[in-house]
Amino acid sequence: MGSGTEAACGGVSRRRFVGLLGGAAAASALAACGDEGDSPDAQGTREAQEAREAQQGAPKQPSSSASSSASPESSPESSPSASRSLSGPRPLYLGTYTSAEGGGKGIGVASYDSASGRVTGRGTITGVPDPSYLAVHPDGRTLYAANERERGAVTAVRLSDQKVLGSRATGGAHTCQVSVHPSGRWLLSADFGSGSVAVHPIDASGALGERTDKVVHHRPAPRSGQQGPHAHQFITSPDGGHVLAVDFGTDTVYSYRLNGTAGTLTEVAQAHTRSGAGPRHLTFHPGGRYAYLANEADDTVAVCAYTPSSGRLTIGKPQSTGSKADTNYPAQFAVTPDGRYAYLANRGDNTLARYAVEADGARLRLLGTVPVEGDFPRQIALSPDGGLLFAANQRSGTVSVFRVDGADGGLRLAGEPFASPVAVCALPL
Repeated sequence: MGSGTEAACGGVSRRRFVGLLGGAAAASALAACGDEGDSPDAQGTREAQEAREAQQGAPKQPSSSASSSASPESSPESSPSASRSLSGPRPLYLGTYTSAEGGGKGIGVASYDSASGRVTGRGTITGVPDPSYLAVHPDGRTLYAANERERGAVTAVRLSDQKVLGSRATGGAHTCQVSVHPSGRWLLSADFGSGSVAVHPIDASGALGERTDKVVHHRPAPRSGQQGPHAHQFITSPDGGHVLAVDFGTDTVYSYRLNGTAGTLTEVAQAHTRSGAGPRHLTFHPGGRYAYLANEADDTVAVCAYTPSSGRLTIGKPQSTGSKADTNYPAQFAVTPDGRYAYLANRGDNTLARYAVEADGARLRLLGTVPVEGDFPRQIALSPDGGLLFAANQRSGTVSVFRVDGADGGLRLAGEPFASPVAVCALPL
């Protein structure tokens, strides 16, 4: 969920609610929820249960944040051809909560130096409300944002001139994650508040069409205290044959077949975690036969086996996140392009766990943790070449950048964290 569990109270968005962690704790957290709204005070009272979530350009002043609207003239790196270059300044886009106290004004635009990791602010793409999660089209020309509000929506932005191409309703509440199907024809989205997933067509310009399907997760029934399903992620398997939805509220990962012509979904399998695990985010190994699941509610991770022919996921035994904090909410994994190392963002412990990936992806071995140098790392991402790791720290309003050692997967902080209001997503291109 947003922080984990941010949505459950009627209109309460997942981004501000992190405590749907089951049992009496969940019940008391839910009882504390008021009206959804976008009240900073209401959000602040849920600090123990989450917080909320939070640019493109060239290196310098890594700790300064972008504030003015970016123009295409001042951000040449936003062009598709520039974003394909693997050297020099590279584009970086930042998600935030525009309705949060101290939040951003839209999608942050920055750039990073691929060698040093230094980040430079370039401005803001305005007109996109609460862009808490970002994804880019395979051709690099269009950016998509989840609009995490009570009326869930998704927005498309053309990167060549940073023009907002429009938004489409998901039909659910509090859209928290988006991904683009490898074909480039479909946008997949997850609605935490309503426990639903949706599909939108993408036209030749990158703009979104009307929703072609929506599925609400009714089976199995959510565990006690959850008060409903809470979809947190919707992604495509590496082989492209199935799309998988991770639902925190039902402790389930759903596998669907996506009709490539009609954009409709057919459920083909379910994989269940142990009760109360609260699965949040699934990340595949490059080999395509294994994936790693971050379980937010019980502070564990699991290796999952994936069968491409059936779309079935088999969830392994829970493993340690490496956290030493009394309360910790693992957010998500990132796996190096060569598949040798995996990293986990630990919110609460405020660390990044490092794992060695063994047996062609079938095993994770915890190597240790390093401080993230920020507060509440909501999301992490590797640069396309795997040389840098970015951590969006929601509560400190910063993005930490680490150099990744190619020999042992070690992480070394690359200068001072970059200031970005309510940073909840960092997307390096």
